[in-house]
Amino acid sequence: MTVLRTVVVAATLTLLSFASVARADMTRLGDEDLASVSGQGGIYLSGDISINEMGGPIENDYFGACDDATKKCGARLAWRLKENGGWVVLDDIRGNFSFEGLTLRTRYIDSGFGGDGALFSGDVLELGLPNTVRFNDVRFKMGFSNLPTPTDPGFQQTDIFTVDMRGQVIMEGNLLVFPSGTP
Repeated sequence: MTVLRTVVVAATLTLLSFASVARADMTRLGDEDLASVSGQGGIYLSGDISINEMGGPIENDYFGACDDATKKCGARLAWRLKENGGWVVLDDIRGNFSFEGLTLRTRYIDSGFGGDGALFSGDVLELGLPNTVRFNDVRFKMGFSNLPTPTDPGFQQTDIFTVDMRGQVIMEGNLLVFPSGTP
């Protein structure tokens, strides 16, 4: 029993000595010190996103319950690409998708891209695509409209195509986002 007690006391003292050595106070870094620090870890994300699976809360001449075939029940995104132009629309967006393994990090480009990498010689944002994305009743329509909001007087929309996704999609590769302009 004395040997066991001696081992426990020695282990406790050893752990306490390491803890006191490992303790460090946080100090403020100046701009010059921060400029020499480069983040290397990145971010790994998994998620499950649902968009209006059961329909939205708005009920009017355009939006309504999902079981009403004359109404839209999903979310709507509209954006205009140029001043005084028409609107590009993602309409009736609903469903559920999940993913595992989306990564986000910076990457230094100094070669490749047909020789342009050496000229660029800078950091880019790298989005690593997840291996598998699962879709469950994901639906949306893409179209064009003359006004952003369907309740505006004179609103007209032309739906170009409808997407209905179920199952899994295998994604491979990375998306690189290059900065433009001068800092």
